[in-house]
This record gives sequence, C-alpha cells and structure tokens, in this order.
Amino acid sequence: MKTSRRTVMAAAAAGLAATTIGTTTAHAHPHGSEGGQPERELFGKLADGTKVYRWSLANGGTQLKVLSYGGIVQSLEIPDRHGRYKNVSLGFDSLEEYVASSPYFGALIGRYGNRIARGKFTLDGKAYQVSVNDGENSLHGGSKGFDKRVWDVESFTSGSDIGLILHYTSVDGEMGYPGTLRVKVTYTLTRRGDWRVDYAATTDKATVVNLTSHVYWNLAGEDGGSVYDHELSIGASRYTPVDSGLIPTGELARVAGTPFDYRRPKTVGEDIRAAHQQLLYGQGYDHNWVLDKGSTNAPQQIATLRDPASGRVLDISTTEPGLQFYSGNFLDGTLVGSGGTIHRQGDALCLETQHFPDSPNQPSFPSTVLRPGDTYRSTTVHRFSAR
Repeated sequence: MKTSRRTVMAAAAAGLAATTIGTTTAHAHPHGSEGGQPERELFGKLADGTKVYRWSLANGGTQLKVLSYGGIVQSLEIPDRHGRYKNVSLGFDSLEEYVASSPYFGALIGRYGNRIARGKFTLDGKAYQVSVNDGENSLHGGSKGFDKRVWDVESFTSGSDIGLILHYTSVDGEMGYPGTLRVKVTYTLTRRGDWRVDYAATTDKATVVNLTSHVYWNLAGEDGGSVYDHELSIGASRYTPVDSGLIPTGELARVAGTPFDYRRPKTVGEDIRAAHQQLLYGQGYDHNWVLDKGSTNAPQQIATLRDPASGRVLDISTTEPGLQFYSGNFLDGTLVGSGGTIHRQGDALCLETQHFPDSPNQPSFPSTVLRPGDTYRSTTVHRFSAR
C-alpha cells in the first residue's frame, strides 16, 4: 500500500510520537515547533575557545540539525512509509569527534570540492600550489577546508519556509587559493519538507571554486548497516574514469555495458564487486558522473535513491553538471556514529553535486574559474518521500 507524503507528514506535524534531541528512535516529534523559528543551542567549544552552535529546524515533516562548525548536517530525520522517523545521515554526538576524525560527515566542502592533481594548477599564466592532504593530491579544499571552519549563521523564515544563512570569508591565500572569497550558503526547509541548498560566492581575484555538501546517506537509518540494497538511478550516460590516485584521466567514458550504468534503477551492491579496474582504483564507487542535462540555470532532477525496506526515497535535483557517487569505501570500522553504531565499508553513500574533479587542470571540463564581478551560484534540492 502506498502512503502519501502528505499523510506521513501530517502525522509527524501532529506529533503522534516524541523523542529527545540527538536520538534515533523510531518515532520522533520535530524538535521545536513545526515550521517555527529555528532554535539554537551551544554544541561545544574549539580548543581556542570558539563557540560552536547547533541549530534545529523542523518543517514539512523533515527535521534538520546543523552545526556552525563546517556547516555540518549533524542529523536529518525523515519518516518511513509508516511515519516512523530515523536519522538518515551519518554524524557524531560531540564536537571533539568531528574535529578529531570526521571523514567529512555532513560538511560543507570548499574552496574546491573533490580532488586537484598534486594540488597544482595554473590560472591566467600564474602557477598555484594549494594544500595537499590526500596522498600527493588536494582533496576538498585542503587540510583545513571549509568543513573545518566556523561559519556565521543566522536563521530566517520566508512565508511557510524556514532556514539558515551561513557566511564564511576565505581570505586571499588561504590553503594556497588566490582571492578573498566571500561565501554565502542558504539551507532552506520548505513547507513540503524539501532540503534546498543554495550556494553563492564572489571574489576579488580570479580563483577556482567548486562547492558541495558531503552528507553520508543511509535511508534505512544511520544504524541501518550496509546500503548495498538501496536502489539508485543517475541520469548520466558518461562518467570520468580515474587513475590510481582517483584523478580523472580526461576521458568521458560511456557507462553502457559497465558497472557504472545507473541510468535505470539498480541496487548499489549489484555490480560493486565486479572485476573492473575503475572499481579497484576506488575500492568501490568514488567517481564523477557526467550528468546528461549539463549545467542548468534551474535545478533539474538527476538522481533517485530508495531504500526498499523502509520505503524512504531521496530525489536530488541540481544545477550542477556532475555528481560524485561515493559508496562509503573508506569507512573502516574505527568510527562510532551518533546512534552508537560502528560504521563499516558501505554503511552509507554520498551523492555530491559538483563540477568535475581536477577541472583546473582539464581544459575540456566545464570551467570552475570565478572572476571579480561575477557570482558563483549553485543549487541542489533534496526531496524526501516514502512509498
């Protein structure tokens, strides 16, 4: 029997069950009033005394908790087909855990999401060396990217939508990148429970920018074990093969006849252990899909993830030309999440909307250059349902 989103959300908004903040019980009542003003509380302090806050939002039946540290989504709770809530993103209970060992759980990523080969690129004839933190390459902005910065956060209400506006200024030379980059990211929870992310940035010098979000999804719940039985579809006929360091070769290879063909829904685990060189390089999927739609001014749907057991569905729409599908290959059993569960390989996956990896060194890829007077803009919408 199909359960409509409206029925499930109405039950949630009516508060048919309750929980306390930070738990993952099956029935959960939104923390704070549904559609009301986001609530703020102290989450912890960094070693230098900087305060980090947690914001709690609830709207349209979706419950979201966000940290000012890294713009991190600490939890995102949605109901299954029976109205039972679970947190479907991986995270930690304490600030100390995020600082010590987080593999980008839930974080905002910048100045450059994904990898840059050897941390080097040339822009307008000038060579730049940025922070190297992934073997010989730069990953997700370097050793102290946007995921490790404290953002200024303010809440807002707009009609029946609510949300947070996050600001961060990355100074000229930070992590080796040129230009002072002023970044604004808006998290909106809509009245129907969509989580929308709008990115904007300006610079005073030519630079490269590629912003994204690094939520680890498990639609069965953060304690749900392997996501290999989740069904995934991606609107992409090509992907970018990589070398052994996970740097794109420059080829736009066809997915047809390979384990990378997700044009029709199939389970994450169906081909993940196939004897394919690209899967050996990534120890699973850790690749960029070239979206058929290309870059667009308005978000278009490009991927659907579904957990058959719970009925939870995530539809992703974006303006970006690429999607990095990472199947949680490097979760190694050394991290305990906020639900008290040890996370092992394949216990979550990431679907990072983006421009392509290593674009500053790949002239044939869509450009990631931002110049003074221009504004970087990107939007991704996450729509939740249950059936």
